Amino acid sequence: MSERKDGSIPTFPQVDEPGLTSSQVQERRDAGQVNKSQERSSRTLGQIVRANVFTLFNAIILGAMVVVLLTGQWKDAVFGLVIIINTGIGIATELKAKHTLDSLSILVASDYYVRRDGSNQRVSHDAIVRDDLLWIRSGDQIPADARIVESYGLELDESMLTGESRTVRKEPGDQAYSGSTAVSGMALAEVTAVGVGSYAARLTAKAKVFKKVHSDLNEGINTILKVMTVVVIPLCILLIFTQMRTVGGLQTALSNGSWRQAVVSAVAGVVGMIPEGLVLLTSLNFALAAIRLARKQTLVQQMESVETLARVDALNLDKTGTITDGGIVFESVHPLDPSGESDQDALVQPLVDVCAEENPNATGTAIMAGLPQVSPSGTVRARLPFSSARKWSAILDRSGRLWYFGAPEVLLASQPEAHPLVEAQVTDLANKGHRVLMLADGGTVRKSDADQDYFQEAEALPTDLIPRALISCSEHIREDAAPTLAWFREQGVRCRVISGDNPATVAAIADKVGLTGAAKPRAMDARDLPENLEELADVLESVDVLGRVLPDQKKAIVQALHLSGHTVAMTGDGVNDSLALKEADLGIAMGNAAPATKAVAEVVLVDSRFSHLPDVVARGRQVMANMERVAGLFLVKTVYSALISLGVVLTGIPFPYLPRHITYIGALTIGTPAFFLALAPNTRRYRPGFLKRVVAFALPSGFATGLTILAAAWIMPTLLVLDRGDSSDLNALRSICAIILFFMGVLVLAQVARPLRSWRGLLVLVFAAAGVIGACLPLVARFFAISIPQGRALAVTAVFVVAGGALMALAVLVYPPCARFISQLTSRR
Repeated sequence: MSERKDGSIPTFPQVDEPGLTSSQVQERRDAGQVNKSQERSSRTLGQIVRANVFTLFNAIILGAMVVVLLTGQWKDAVFGLVIIINTGIGIATELKAKHTLDSLSILVASDYYVRRDGSNQRVSHDAIVRDDLLWIRSGDQIPADARIVESYGLELDESMLTGESRTVRKEPGDQAYSGSTAVSGMALAEVTAVGVGSYAARLTAKAKVFKKVHSDLNEGINTILKVMTVVVIPLCILLIFTQMRTVGGLQTALSNGSWRQAVVSAVAGVVGMIPEGLVLLTSLNFALAAIRLARKQTLVQQMESVETLARVDALNLDKTGTITDGGIVFESVHPLDPSGESDQDALVQPLVDVCAEENPNATGTAIMAGLPQVSPSGTVRARLPFSSARKWSAILDRSGRLWYFGAPEVLLASQPEAHPLVEAQVTDLANKGHRVLMLADGGTVRKSDADQDYFQEAEALPTDLIPRALISCSEHIREDAAPTLAWFREQGVRCRVISGDNPATVAAIADKVGLTGAAKPRAMDARDLPENLEELADVLESVDVLGRVLPDQKKAIVQALHLSGHTVAMTGDGVNDSLALKEADLGIAMGNAAPATKAVAEVVLVDSRFSHLPDVVARGRQVMANMERVAGLFLVKTVYSALISLGVVLTGIPFPYLPRHITYIGALTIGTPAFFLALAPNTRRYRPGFLKRVVAFALPSGFATGLTILAAAWIMPTLLVLDRGDSSDLNALRSICAIILFFMGVLVLAQVARPLRSWRGLLVLVFAAAGVIGACLPLVARFFAISIPQGRALAVTAVFVVAGGALMALAVLVYPPCARFISQLTSRR
C-alpha cells in the first residue's frame, strides 16, 4: 500500500472505530502525552556554543589575554582577539551546517497514519498521542508501544529489541513495541505508551542516529592536546619565574614595573605552544564537508562520519535499491508440466489470487500489473501473507485447493523428491539475470479443515508440493551503477553484493554492471556460509556476490569483515538491512528506505542515487588528507615553542620574541594558509597512522626551528654587541628573532604545501610576500614591533635564515633513520 503520487491518503480497510476526537487529541497534548522524539540529527545551539567556546585551550588563551591586558600591553593581547574571531567562525559554520542538516532531515522524516474523528489522517512521528489508533504498514518502524486492534497479516521483526531475526505474527490483543518493524501485512493498533514512557525507549535509542562514531582524527588531536596540557602548565610557571629573574627578581620587578614585561614574555611562550586553531579547523572541516554533501542531497547524521568515509575499504551493497532501482517488471509464466495439464491460462488465476494480498509486496504488485486481464477471483478462503523470513506465501481457495508461491529453492528444499529438470530451468533463468519465483500446487484439503484459520495451524510447507509454474521477473538496473562501481574499483574499495535473492540472479546482474571488472563475479548461496565468524571471514575473501542472505547473516558478514581488519560501509533500503547498517562502521541508507533503516544509518542518500557514493567517499578522503597536512603545520609551532621555552628556562635569557610577533607569524604561516589547504581538493587514499605521521613531520621541523631561534638569541648579542638589559637592544634582538622565525615558518609551510608546482606554490609565495610587505608598512611594523635590520644586522640575520634552512633539511633527512633505529632498539628490549 504505497502513498498516491498526488499526496492523497491511501486506501485503508474499512473499520468501525472512529479514533480520538480533535478535543481528545488536544487534551493529551496539553497533558504532555505526545510522542516527542529525543533524537536529533544535529547538535543543538547550546551544544555548538559549548563545544566551540568552553574548551581547555580557549580557557588558557583567555586567561593569558587577561593577564597581558592587566600589564597594560594591549597590543600583545591581540592573539586573544584572533581566538574570539576563530571561535565565532566555528560557531557560525556549525550553525549553518545545523540549519542545512535539519532542513534536509525533514525530507527523510517518516510520517504515519492515524484514525481520528472517523477518518484516516497523516501525522508526523511527534504528533502521535496516547490512545491514538495507529495504522501499521509494511516497512514502518513502530513509533510507540501499541496494542493490536485489527490485524491484516501483520508480521513484525522485533530484532531491534530481542536480537532474534525471526518474524513474529501479530493478532488482535497482542502488544507491539516501539522499535519493531513491520515486514509484511498491516494492522490497526491503539497506542499505549509514547515517547520516553515506551517500554523500548532506551533500547531503540541505541539504534538511532547517535551511534558514537570512532574518529582517528579526533583521537590523534586529543592525544596531542593531552600531552600539551601536561607540558604547558609547568613550563608556564617556570617561564614566569625565569623572566622575573631576567629583570632583577620578583621584588625588583614589582618595584620598577618590569614585571609587566616579564609576564608578557612568559605569555609569548605559552601562546606559541597551544595549537589553538587545530581543533577549530577540524570541526570547521567536518561542518563544511557536511554542508557540501547536503547540497548533493546527502544527509550526514553525525559529522564525524565524514572521516569514516575516508577509511572505508569494503563496501557491502544491497542489490535492490542500490544497483537496481527497486522497480520490478513481470515478464512471463513458464508452465512446468510437460503433459500440458498445467495450461498457462489455468495457472494465471491462482497466481493472481496468491499475489492479491491486502498489502502486496513489490513482486506481487508487478505480477498483477503485468496480468491486467485477470482480476482477483475473490474466492480465497484463507491466506498466509508473504514473509521475507519464510520467503513464500500461500492461499486456500474456495474449492479447498492450496497454492504456494515463493522462492523455488525454498519450496523445493521441503520436498523429499528431487526435481532436477525444474532446478535446471530455475538456474537457466536466474543465470540470465531474472528474478525467478515458483507457483506450486499443495493439493486439496478436506472441507472440514478448509476454514479461515487454516494457516494458523498449518504454517509449515507440506512435503507433497507439485511445481506448476516458474514466474520470471526482471529488475531495472540504475544507469549510474556501472560507472559508480568502476570508480570504487579504481579507488581500491572492495565491493560485494549481498542480497536475499537467488545468488545466480544477483551474480548475473552484478556481471552486467561490471562489479568485478572483466572477471566474472564469484557467487555463493548464503545458506552454505559457515556460522563461525573466523571461517566466514576466510570465505568472504573469495566471494563477490552472496544470495539468499538472511538479516542476521548480513550482520555476521559485517562482523566477519571487521575481524579481517576492514572498515566496512553498508548500503540498504529495506528493514532487513537495519541490523547490518547498525553493525557497519558506516551505514548508508537510501532516501526511500524504511524508517528503521534510515534511523540506524549515519548517512542518508536523500534522493536515493547510488552515484552520490563516490562524492561521499571522496569528501571523507579530502577531510582526512588535508587535516593531516594542517595538523603537521600546527604541531611544528607547538614543538618549537616548547623547545624555545625550555631553552629560555634553562639558560635564563629573556624570551626571544613577543606575543604579538607569534600572532603575526602564526597568522601568515599557519592559521590562514591552513584554512586554504584544509579545503583544497585531495583524493589521496586513507592510510592508517595519522598521529605517527604528523609527529614524524613536526619533530624534525620543529626542532630545527626552535634550535635556530635559540642560537640566534644566544649568539646575536655577541655578534651585534647588543645588551639584553637595554630595552631598545632587547627589542631589536626580538625583532630579528621574529624575522628569522617568520622565514623558518615559510619553509615549514612550503613543506606542507608540496607539490609546489601548482596553486600551492603560489599560496606560499603570496603569504611570504605578505609578511615582508607588512613588515615594511610603518603602521603594521609599529603595531607588531617589527623593524627591518640594517647593515651588519641584516647580513647576520640572512646567515641565520640560511643556516636554519640547512639545519631543517638535515633534520628532515636524518630523522627517519634515527626513528627506525630507536624503534628497533626498543622492540629488542
